[in-house]
Amino acid sequence: MTERRVLLIVGGGIAAYKALELTRLLRKAGVGVRPILTASGAQFVTPLSLSALAEDKVYQELFSLTDEAEMGHIELSRSADLVVVAPATADLMAKAANGLAGDLASTTLLATDKPVLMAPAMNVRMWEHAATRRNLATLKADGVSFVGPDEGAMACGEFGFGRMAEPHVIFQAIMTLLSDGPQISRPLTGKHVLVTAGPTAEALDPVRVLTNRSSGKQGFEIAGALARLGARVTLVAGPVSQPTPAGVTRVDVESARDMLAACQSALPADAAICVAAVADWRPDEAFGIKLKKGKDGPPAITLVENPDILATLAAHTPQRPTLVVGFAAETNDVEKHALAKLTRKGCDWIVANDVTQPGVMGGTENAVMIVSRAGVERWDRAGKDEVAMKIADRVAKDLA
Repeated sequence: MTERRVLLIVGGGIAAYKALELTRLLRKAGVGVRPILTASGAQFVTPLSLSALAEDKVYQELFSLTDEAEMGHIELSRSADLVVVAPATADLMAKAANGLAGDLASTTLLATDKPVLMAPAMNVRMWEHAATRRNLATLKADGVSFVGPDEGAMACGEFGFGRMAEPHVIFQAIMTLLSDGPQISRPLTGKHVLVTAGPTAEALDPVRVLTNRSSGKQGFEIAGALARLGARVTLVAGPVSQPTPAGVTRVDVESARDMLAACQSALPADAAICVAAVADWRPDEAFGIKLKKGKDGPPAITLVENPDILATLAAHTPQRPTLVVGFAAETNDVEKHALAKLTRKGCDWIVANDVTQPGVMGGTENAVMIVSRAGVERWDRAGKDEVAMKIADRVAKDLA
């Protein structure tokens, strides 16, 4: 097979440094990288460093006598299998959305007949601005794919959505788009997968809730991985601040009862992946006013059991998904508890982990075992993104 090639447009912004790591990952995977470095991008990374990692020439000027004698920007725009813009600044997005062509990067985007993937990076206010939202909608309607942005602290000192996705996440999105043929790269095309993620919060009074420490990271990673394999994904999310993965439909809920209702509304589905850490109990009464300290001590709170979302979805009804997967976050006897949960809930397999391990609860890594009626399969500790891709691949195989 001939080498797959990416035309990488590096926009201006502090996130441009991530383009170097992205280039390294692509070359390590055997993907050719031909870089276009904008004038503003060159303020953050040098042509020499980009060229050294890409093992190719860095293109910067539209009116280069050498290249433009043969309409070099046209050749560049069609010389690769995929055009990637990382970082995709507000300026580059605006130019592409409105068909402007005043420099090499924007001219190339206008002239290309290849798929385009953008990884936005900008200040949170710029990302939320009405003009950027319009440009985003236009580009999506034009067929441009997006990965990110993420939420977090920014170089400007502000916090919010606008951070460019991490290089390994962009890399995964690129590899999915470059894969050979829809049957290999998009095995979940035409499938609808329901995913739950994050905690639930059960109201005690107008300002207090009963909840847990779930960050939602693993569930959001799984939703994104399933979407990259072609699935139509409905993500029912508890109260977390994770960014919505590209191509995923998100439904925000708070309580366990809200989550169950949203899941039932999302049916039918081919698979349900229940990652959410659903509260087992809730107060039998949510007080209408804030509870105050008093001389009689704390109030007595009676807890009642919440609906069992996993068991409800796994029940043998006409709307039961073909595949129902549960998660078990345990602190001891992980395999024993997971096996019991598999039987009790009636699901097809359980993804179990030990949340007492450092960096698992709320962190970026996970060590899981897959428990099914066929046996127990233990996976090595890995990043939650890698675990998500392995789970998505297994879902695709099961549904096939």
